Amino acid sequence: MNKLQNEAKTLVNQVVDLLQHSNLSDNKRVIFSPPSLYLESVSLITNKEAFISSCSQNIYFENSGAYTGELSAEMIKSVGCEYTLVGHSERRALFSETDIILAKKVSCALLQGIVPIYCCGELLAERKSKKHYDIIQAQIEGVLFHLSEDEFSNIIIAYEPVWAIGTGETASSNQAQEMHAFIRGLVTAKYGNVTSDNLTILYGGSCKPANAAELFACPDVDGGLIGGASLVAEDFVKIIDAL
Repeated sequence: MNKLQNEAKTLVNQVVDLLQHSNLSDNKRVIFSPPSLYLESVSLITNKEAFISSCSQNIYFENSGAYTGELSAEMIKSVGCEYTLVGHSERRALFSETDIILAKKVSCALLQGIVPIYCCGELLAERKSKKHYDIIQAQIEGVLFHLSEDEFSNIIIAYEPVWAIGTGETASSNQAQEMHAFIRGLVTAKYGNVTSDNLTILYGGSCKPANAAELFACPDVDGGLIGGASLVAEDFVKIIDAL
C-alpha cells in the first residue's frame, strides 16, 4: 500500500512525460499496478497511451456472487484494466492463497480477457535447502498447467524470489537466468517450443536502476516486475530504458 490517489496519478503522469523523451521501442509495454481504489483514474491516463496499461493487484476467484469487499475480473475490466497480478508472494503469505485458489483466479481472468501476470517464487529456506526448483515447478504446474495451449498463450509469468523482495537482496543475474530458463523449459515440455518462445517471463526481486541492465541482458529475462523502485518516476524510467 503506497501513495494516495493524487500521488498515484502524479506518478503515472510523470512517467508518461519522461517516456516521451526516452528510447521506448515498439515491443516494450509499461504496466502500472495501483491499489484497486485508483484503478479507474489510472486507467484513464494509461489508456490514452499505446504503450502503457493498468493492472489490478488482485481479483477474486468468482465472477459474481455475494462476496463482500471483493473485485471480480469483470469489474476491473469495466474500468479499463487489462492485466491482473495473481499469486503475489504477499498474498500467498498474508492471505493464505493456495494453488487451487490461484488456478481459479487465472481462469476467471482469462474468461474476461484479462491477462494474468502469475507470480511464483521461493523462500530463502527453500533455496538454501536446494528445493527452489521443486517449489517453482509445483507452483507453475499446480496453477497454470490445467490451461489449454491457447489459454496459456495469454499468460505472463513473474519470477519473484521471496528472499529478494524488499530486502535489498537481489538474485544474481546467473541465478535469475537459471530460474527463468528452468521455467521456460517446463513450459516447453508441456506446450512446445512456440509457446515457450513467446512466453514473457519477468524478474521481480529488488530490480533497481543499478542492476536492471545486467538482469535484462539475460536471454530468458524479458522484463521486470518492479516494486519500490517504481515509486520514483526517474528511477522507474531508468529501469524501463534498460530493457
